[in-house]
Amino acid sequence: MAVITNTLQTTGVGAAGGNREELSDIINRITPEDTPVYSGIDKGTCNTTHPEWLIDTLRAPAANAQLEGDEFAFNATTQPTRVGNYTQIFRDSKIISETQEAVDNAGNNQKMAYQKAKMGIALRKDVELSIVANSASVGGATRVSGGLPSWLTTNVSRGTGGANGGFNSGTGLTVAETIGTQRAMTKALLDTVMGAVYGSGGKVSSMVVAPYVKSVFSTFMSDTNVANQWVSVPTNGRGMTLNGSVDAYMSPYGLIKVEMDRVMAGSAATARRAFLIDYESLSWLWLRPLAQVPDVAKTGDAEKLVMIGEGTLKVENEAANGVIADIFGLTAAS
Repeated sequence: MAVITNTLQTTGVGAAGGNREELSDIINRITPEDTPVYSGIDKGTCNTTHPEWLIDTLRAPAANAQLEGDEFAFNATTQPTRVGNYTQIFRDSKIISETQEAVDNAGNNQKMAYQKAKMGIALRKDVELSIVANSASVGGATRVSGGLPSWLTTNVSRGTGGANGGFNSGTGLTVAETIGTQRAMTKALLDTVMGAVYGSGGKVSSMVVAPYVKSVFSTFMSDTNVANQWVSVPTNGRGMTLNGSVDAYMSPYGLIKVEMDRVMAGSAATARRAFLIDYESLSWLWLRPLAQVPDVAKTGDAEKLVMIGEGTLKVENEAANGVIADIFGLTAAS
């Protein structure tokens, strides 16, 4: 078929010719907002940029049968270990012209109220990243909160060449772990580290991993040493459901749930670990909780928005947790 000459079509008019554009007021944002570790641990406060705390241990059990009438002998008193971390400053900012703030904007996505909400979510994800990243603590003016990998030294499994970091009592800083050769996540690795945590007195409740590692964990149900327990899944009348996922594991050392952390999946550097976490042994201390900076100086025809906070990770006792390091975290080969 042919179009009659001089037929006016929408392709020749467009917005300049008077046709209205259609732009939805609904903003579709699928960026993940979950922060499982930060959300799961307690929140506290601190009054200094370098909060410190003490870690103590019990002596090992010993055969204890004493001579009747014996003179007392006194054992040495073991001093607790003093550790600490540095607060890190988190900040985000936006500047929007007064005209842009005033015009009718689809979805109000360029308005300050929307931007403030989005910035708060982004900053919480920054905090989550600081917890799971292999960052050594740094003092001084540009401080860094030592991430969980830099603390864990007792209950660990590492690839060839991998080495512990840990808290250095001489410098008062944590040291980043040395990464090793990557290997596949296995049930044997999980059971080994779970056993180590149990032996240290920890009570792990969760394993936090990147999504790919969760998919590998789900294959453990096919292990010959695992007893499958099938659970009925609601289908809303849509027929049978094939359940190919496992969300919890009754290990020889207790029950743990498996949580996916999409922040960990942001890079190969963070995806390469599985954290075994006792949430009661970790907390986040805010020196300055995340908040909008009031009365930012106005220097032009624009509105400024700054959100800032300062806090640090407190690892009350690293031996209550564990890590399976140097595993493939994004794919079967990375």
